[in-house]
Amino acid sequence: MPRATCMHGGKGSDILTARQGDAQMKQLTTEFRAEFDPETRILLIRVGGRLTDESLAELYEASREFSATTNAKVGIADLSLVTEFAVSLEFIRYQAREEPATDDPRIIVAPQEYAFGLFRMLQLLGEFTHPQLQVVHTLDEVFSALGIPPPHFKPLVVPAPFRTEYPRHIVAHEG
Repeated sequence: MPRATCMHGGKGSDILTARQGDAQMKQLTTEFRAEFDPETRILLIRVGGRLTDESLAELYEASREFSATTNAKVGIADLSLVTEFAVSLEFIRYQAREEPATDDPRIIVAPQEYAFGLFRMLQLLGEFTHPQLQVVHTLDEVFSALGIPPPHFKPLVVPAPFRTEYPRHIVAHEG
């Protein structure tokens, strides 16, 4: 089944890092993959790679755009495949003060302890501006809280709604 993958290649990914033992420097990116279940109207955005302040802002905008496009009633950001969290506390505080992407429930899946704590901070700091935000460890917790069996998500193969000043790549491939 084809799926759409967006490789974020913006300013945040221009940071080159050298890992201990690596002879080369690598450019790190964040991958976003949007999926949707039309029956439950749940949007799922899977995130992988390195998550930065900038890519988190892009994820926020992608969530807003995909929600509007699909008329989603619940949005889930699954951070299970994130390999590095380079999100600052200042950005979490800033994001907590911002208007939510939508008024519908938003759930962040963060199985990593550091990420769970970071996004719980977002939830607590934004309890008045983001009352519909929840943070959980697993997708199973999401579906249990919603009282539904796991939905049948299908990849969204649509142009990524990222701002034009950031280069990006859309890759459709069999999965």
